[in-house]
Amino acid sequence: MPPAVDVLFRSLAAVYGAGALALVLTGMGSDGMMGCRAICARGGSVLVQDEATSTVWGMPGAVVNAGLAHRVLPLNAIAPEILRLVRRAHIESGELREAVV
Repeated sequence: MPPAVDVLFRSLAAVYGAGALALVLTGMGSDGMMGCRAICARGGSVLVQDEATSTVWGMPGAVVNAGLAHRVLPLNAIAPEILRLVRRAHIESGELREAVV
């Protein structure tokens, strides 16, 4: 099966633009890096798993080395960061009047 993360991320960027959030977790090769470039170009965000918690740091490393990662986090910090970003986006859009703790 050919790599498909770049295709997914390019589609995500095209549809959601600045609202896109890409996660690049442990994986081999550099699939996803070009898609992350498209997401960044449209104002979206990219979270990457750090090397210490990755089994294989190929995909996350390619994104980091290309300067496309907005945050590089250990695996256990990624879900809380997603929640923080979603809450902030909802607050800024006026959909939430106060943050849920």
